[in-house]
Amino acid sequence: MPDYAETAPAREATARHQETAISKETAVRQETTVRRVTAEDVHEAVRLAVAALREGTEADWSAKAGSLEWDCWDTVEHLADDLFCYATQLTPDNPPSEDGIPFRYSPRRDGAPLNAVFADRDAGPAGLLRVLEACGALLVAMVRTAPQELRAWHPYGVADPGGFAAMGVVETLVHAHDVAEGIGLSWHPPEDLCERVLARLFPDVRTDAAPWQTLLWATGRTALPDLPRRTSWRWYGAPPGHGENAGTDTGTAG
Repeated sequence: MPDYAETAPAREATARHQETAISKETAVRQETTVRRVTAEDVHEAVRLAVAALREGTEADWSAKAGSLEWDCWDTVEHLADDLFCYATQLTPDNPPSEDGIPFRYSPRRDGAPLNAVFADRDAGPAGLLRVLEACGALLVAMVRTAPQELRAWHPYGVADPGGFAAMGVVETLVHAHDVAEGIGLSWHPPEDLCERVLARLFPDVRTDAAPWQTLLWATGRTALPDLPRRTSWRWYGAPPGHGENAGTDTGTAG
């Protein structure tokens, strides 16, 4: 889940300033065209990301992760923490409706993300990727078993299991991109997977580019012809047709 520090008053003020309700036309389009993002999509995203990043376990993971301020280790640790927290929000008997499950969040060091989940540094990058796999598996299991009518809080809008699945996929795809850039790897996820999460979380985004390049543009990673790089961006975690639950993100996909 995005760092809880990001829900502090300053963050909330920025979100309120940037917040723009999704149009009825976009909401209807989302409801009628979205293909549900599933637990299997989360599993595939995490599996492919881990397989790609394993090729770089001998690299320097203290290198900066793409355009982020975090290094590659911090970024994967943050991703694992996101997947873990998304899973815990889908508590079936008492899903949180107003806040997150109150784990203790802290940074590993100054400037690092606030996490509840940390990997043992002595286990190296290979061990860090095992933590990522395990947290991904938790989200897969929760999305697979949660009733579709379940709703749970997220800083960017109350979401259903499919919404949390889509958020987990986006986090995985774009942070794998960040880390791959940092350690010198190639990373190109399946276009159809990118297309599904774009339709689910970014119904307002329309470009002529391929889905993967569009997703990178939508999350502030790149520019496109005639479209400058985004300095702020948002996704819509609410179920299709419920745009009033949409929220704001400001560019870490995390």
